[in-house]
Amino acid sequence: MNVDALAQAAYIVAALLFILSLAGLSKHETSRMGSAFGIIGMALALAATIWYTLTGSTLAVAGLIAVAVLLGAIIGLLKARSVQMTELPELIALLHSLVGLAATGVGWNGYLQYKDIRASLGQMAGVHDAEILIGVFIGAVTFTGSIVAYLKLSGKIKSAPLMLPGKDVLNLGAIVAFIGLTVAFVLTQNVWLLVAATVIALALGWHLVAAIGGGDMPVVVSMLNSYSGWAAAASGFLLNNNLLIITGALVGSSGAYLSYIMCKAMNRSFFSVIMGGFGIEARSAGGPEGEHRETSAEDVAELLADAESVIITPGYGMAVAQAQYPVADLVAKLTARGVNVRFGVHPVAGRLPGHMNVLLAEAKVPYDVVLEMEEINDDFPRTSVVLVIGANDTVNPAAIDDATSPIAGMPVLHVWEAEHVIVFKRSMAVGYAGVQNPLFFHENTQMLFGDAKERVEDIVRALPEAPGSGARGSRQTASVG
Repeated sequence: MNVDALAQAAYIVAALLFILSLAGLSKHETSRMGSAFGIIGMALALAATIWYTLTGSTLAVAGLIAVAVLLGAIIGLLKARSVQMTELPELIALLHSLVGLAATGVGWNGYLQYKDIRASLGQMAGVHDAEILIGVFIGAVTFTGSIVAYLKLSGKIKSAPLMLPGKDVLNLGAIVAFIGLTVAFVLTQNVWLLVAATVIALALGWHLVAAIGGGDMPVVVSMLNSYSGWAAAASGFLLNNNLLIITGALVGSSGAYLSYIMCKAMNRSFFSVIMGGFGIEARSAGGPEGEHRETSAEDVAELLADAESVIITPGYGMAVAQAQYPVADLVAKLTARGVNVRFGVHPVAGRLPGHMNVLLAEAKVPYDVVLEMEEINDDFPRTSVVLVIGANDTVNPAAIDDATSPIAGMPVLHVWEAEHVIVFKRSMAVGYAGVQNPLFFHENTQMLFGDAKERVEDIVRALPEAPGSGARGSRQTASVG
């Protein structure tokens, strides 16, 4: 078996591992296995590619590949060691931008090198021309769109949507221009047409994401994931690499489907979001104000000690405060008292799909007490206490009551229906979507200000031990003695 056949066989195995990885990542219980499949598949794909490329290559080429692999490995390891869980959304956006940049480079390289082989392509030459321009366009859109997403998620620019006059016309005009440039490029192969397509794509990617508000950024992350997949697939066609085509199609389709699911969960139009907020006009982010009531950790501990059922709704603030570990301790202590404790997780809690689930799993919170919004919403009226830890927009009743709100129509957790609501916040500031939350002024709501981790630790210390636990501890100590 020659080198090419072995490389193709390795690519097929790697592609199967990627499919198994996606299947494993779909459930909490198999997520570790799914991640392992993905790592093994990527390692195999890289090894096969490097081996195939090095076969018959000069020493200079081998040296360049070695330098590239070493630099990439060092940067990746350093970033993996330093990145915080709260920084994952912006890191993912930044990685998507690199995929887009690579796809753009592959497209341009395909144009600069293919003139020598174009005559041998025969009737497929036009298809190859189209592949070049389409690959460059998708890659450039992904590149600048991901950069804007990174800047918004990291707080380097405002999360509010950019509302340029005639923004929808601008987006549609760019798409029409892309189609026209593709046809013209296939007919003429003029380099300036490729330059024009690249510039338009870079501007379109920037505008598409800039026009989407902070409340929809979780959808944008998964949407850019889809774009990066299609960019990789386009590169695969240009490089005649089956693995890139398969992997890109997997990432592209799964990312698009995830974006669709999240749009349904947020009552957003999938087409509107992927088209940069097409047809959505800016609405007032203002909201009701009033008197809020403050409470203390000791009072909350007393309230929890008498509760029959507790629901915890985590948000991005919990991730920022690294509060998942004391929250897990609180759950264990309440459970020991016989309190029915569960979590209600909104589909877009945090700034990344599944962000809260990963944090809770990291803190060893049992999977069976972590419920999705549709599983928990009907239980709030029968709940003694709800702890809203770092969540804001996902528990905002304005989504239901205020038709003028930017988050109007978005399904939210109905925490206000519980007997008591305790909101953990640093201040009365608005959430990531820039919307005031009337929940804070409800009669059954109390605010617990400060760092979420410190406040939860205070509650754990103030919470009385379960009846009989002290006696059991004394007997165990006496027995050991």
